[in-house]
Amino acid sequence: MRQVTPAWKLVTAVVSLLLTLFVWQQGLQESLNRPSVASQISINQHEMALVASPALPESLKPILVGLNPRETLKQSLLEIPEDKIEDRQRLLVATLEQSEVKRQELLDFSLKDQELLPLQKALLNSFNGAQLSTSNLAQIESLKKDPLLYQVSCLSLGGNDASCVDQSVSKSMALRLVGIQVFPLLATVIGFVLLLGQLWLIFRRKNTPWPDLSTLPLSLVDMILLISGGFVLLGEVLFPTLLIPLSSYFTKQFSSPMNEALKVFIGYISMTLPPLFILYQQLRGLKIFERPPGGWLQWNLKPLKTSLSFAVRGWLMILPFVLLTGWLINSLVGDQGGSNPLLDLVLNSHNLWALILLLTTTVVLAPFFEELIFRGILLPVLVKDLGRFWAVIVSSLVFALAHLSIGELPALFVLGLGLGFVRLSSGRLFSCAIMHSLWNGITFANLLLLNG
Repeated sequence: MRQVTPAWKLVTAVVSLLLTLFVWQQGLQESLNRPSVASQISINQHEMALVASPALPESLKPILVGLNPRETLKQSLLEIPEDKIEDRQRLLVATLEQSEVKRQELLDFSLKDQELLPLQKALLNSFNGAQLSTSNLAQIESLKKDPLLYQVSCLSLGGNDASCVDQSVSKSMALRLVGIQVFPLLATVIGFVLLLGQLWLIFRRKNTPWPDLSTLPLSLVDMILLISGGFVLLGEVLFPTLLIPLSSYFTKQFSSPMNEALKVFIGYISMTLPPLFILYQQLRGLKIFERPPGGWLQWNLKPLKTSLSFAVRGWLMILPFVLLTGWLINSLVGDQGGSNPLLDLVLNSHNLWALILLLTTTVVLAPFFEELIFRGILLPVLVKDLGRFWAVIVSSLVFALAHLSIGELPALFVLGLGLGFVRLSSGRLFSCAIMHSLWNGITFANLLLLNG
């Protein structure tokens, strides 16, 4: 016989749910105003392709960098809004322009970055067919710390590959480009093959039966209080707001990007405290006499090889679906923006300690905490009341909405489906956490490869 839910608890749950829906609606709407990192990622990849091009075999160039990487990069830069384009990008467009008349027009602007003024003057004084002079070379010598700008400027001023291309840098960029493009392709192919194999086993009824799922003796009302009250209202809204002054005081002694990385780290820690406290209070009053095999949360770390195998296979099999979802959304409605601000921080940070803090937050803290909440507690309770199919759907939707990013919502929903499948098929919460960590970690690694 089910225990009767107290009226105060039911009312609190309803109010929390309504407020959460309002917060989510506001958060998703506001995310549309956040810039998307997709365009910057694309430009960075085009820049990398142009630097890498001299080191690539001719047979691989059409596959890795396209037929005309100079023109592709130029068109990408021209798509940047006038009020957003930087001095460096303006000069890049000018150096990539073949027409002398158009180049002169593109160079007709006031530079804010005085370090780039010698390059602008050198380009203005150049003309088609000119050979690279000693004075021009001296003017752009300081640009060597920016391999792309130096390479295209040197070539634009009449130099050749021998004098303008740093072969060691070009080879390094080529390796990074291969990592960014070839690894996802191979992973997608492997994932698709594994998926076909899994479907074949199901068709032949030879797939391994799913293990029993341990469920904490909590109700849907408890879940609403945990997710809406603890995770959203207290964790995402109230606690971070209250801690902003303290966080700002603590981090003001650090310069950017360490300042932002510390705020992200402190903010995420503070977000985890309310839901964990509510969960503790919920479990504290329960009389749990018999502990099921593997524990109530079924972390099931051992054997480690099996746990890791479920995580890697799950990541590989869900990858084609996430990529397909992203492609369909971009094809049908375009880039919706609203990227996670963390992506921009990683993409533009060159501070080692800041990157370590961001790595700790995204690859360790976030996966293990979120899997504890969404696949460790929420999913099993939903399975008990809604069945496996709808439990995975609902928990994945809640997981996606809680990230408050309209642009990433479809992909996060599909990722949630994959994590739910791994949780049910493996009976291992640890495998879900590792799969989630693997997803975030590979995204983090790709951003580092594209970083400057």
